Amino acid sequence: MTDQRIDGAATELEGKAQVGLGRLTGDAGLQLDGRINEVKGRAMDAYGRVIDGLDGLVEKAPVQYQDKARQGLDFARRKPLLTTGIVAGLAVLLSGLGRRR
Repeated sequence: MTDQRIDGAATELEGKAQVGLGRLTGDAGLQLDGRINEVKGRAMDAYGRVIDGLDGLVEKAPVQYQDKARQGLDFARRKPLLTTGIVAGLAVLLSGLGRRR
């Protein structure tokens, strides 16, 4: 289990507690913050699941590519936001290339 999954579960739990406390006190701002933390926690957990899945694929990769693949995963673990941005940018570029003109 990656740190992202643990942090995600903690953030989601914190968000649920904020929502509950906000309902109890009638604080709409606290409820909103709680909902945001719940979504953030689920996103972090999903990212961690992807990293965990990629760990298994690295082991199945040809030996000559495993070191580079591990370096890429280590980067993704250290910089999740940057990695997500890079992947999203590549998706936009590739979708633009695939369009017919």
